[in-house]
Amino acid sequence: MAEINLSQAEADALIQMEKHKTNNERWDYPGLGSSISIPLTSGNKRENFLLDVSRGKIDLLKGTYQNRSRQVIILVRLDFGGQPHRNPDGEEIFSPHLHIYREEYGDKWAMPVPVDRFPNLSNLWKTLDGAMRFCNIIEPPIIERGLFS
Repeated sequence: MAEINLSQAEADALIQMEKHKTNNERWDYPGLGSSISIPLTSGNKRENFLLDVSRGKIDLLKGTYQNRSRQVIILVRLDFGGQPHRNPDGEEIFSPHLHIYREEYGDKWAMPVPVDRFPNLSNLWKTLDGAMRFCNIIEPPIIERGLFS
């Protein structure tokens, strides 16, 4: 698959763009070891996005919330409960960490999670809400809480 690159200005515009659920479908919050990909759209319906919610197989507090554009471009990814991430410059960023698209690197750079935006990472449900707000999902999809969310 060919790599798709965006300019930083394009990526920033996509991240900041208002995102809306595409319909009233109900989604079950994924159980251990599973994931869901929920379609989203821009307010003018010219851009399509995906919200991915993935859970670890064993650890209840391990997972990923990510927002993609154009099917394959990861704009924002929040990883929690997993291993540290090593940035291209060799710096190690411990989990949880946040990836935000960076021109010429895509999602290869991580940063510590901003505590003011994600104050309670042990609460998966509040963290999902924070991730949707961070990605500017102003009309979120309907996600049903599971037993462990």
